[in-house]
Formats: sequence, structure tokens, C-alpha cells
Amino acid sequence: MSEIEIIHTDKAPAPAGHYSQATVANGFVFIAGQLPLLPDRTLRADAPFEEQVRLTMSNMLAILAAAGSAPDKLVRVTAYIVGVDHWPRFNAVYAQMLPDARPARTVVPVAELHHGCLVEIDAIGVV
Repeated sequence: MSEIEIIHTDKAPAPAGHYSQATVANGFVFIAGQLPLLPDRTLRADAPFEEQVRLTMSNMLAILAAAGSAPDKLVRVTAYIVGVDHWPRFNAVYAQMLPDARPARTVVPVAELHHGCLVEIDAIGVV
């Protein structure tokens, strides 16, 4: 059985509950769901949708880097967005922030997210 490494970086918000920003096991990094929070945990649920996506993805990418990985090593991304109408704008920001990475991806429209946020993203990459 392989060891499980806990990943933490000050460049993304610390967990508010009983979980880790990410874990690494068997050569994979598993990034917990990220919300539009600044690294100091300031909530930005009031920000425009595109800004929420950028901040959420920035958190995901900071954690990915802290695990010793990179955007081109993402293998799976799941995004939860409030309202299917946001999908085209999500896709545009996503493509801007990951221009050369094409991991498998699922976008799940949901009725609501924690704290009134409009987006949450989790991911799996290789290290």
C-alpha cells in the first residue's frame, strides 16, 4: 500500500473543514473542491461569474503546483456551476486559463453551492 501525502499551500485557501487541499497517492494528486476564495479565505461569492471561475481555477492550479504537478498533467476536472446558462462563460475562462491542457472534464449544472458561490472545481492530476 502506498503512502498518502497531504498537500498544503498558503497560495490557496486553507480547508474550512475536516479535509485537505489535496492528497497525493500512487502518482496521482487529488484536489479537493475549490470555491472562489482568496488565499486568506475571503469569500468572493459577490464577484462576477468569470472572476469567480478565475479565482477558483487559480486556487486549483496553486494546489496542483504545490503537489509538484502542472496544468499539462491534469487528467480530470469536474466543475459545478450554478445554472446551465453560465456554461459558455465557464468554458471561455477555462480555455483561457488552460490553453494547452485538455484533461477529461465534466461540467455539472447545480441549483446552488455553499456560501452562495457560482462555481466549485475539483481535479485529479499526475505528479
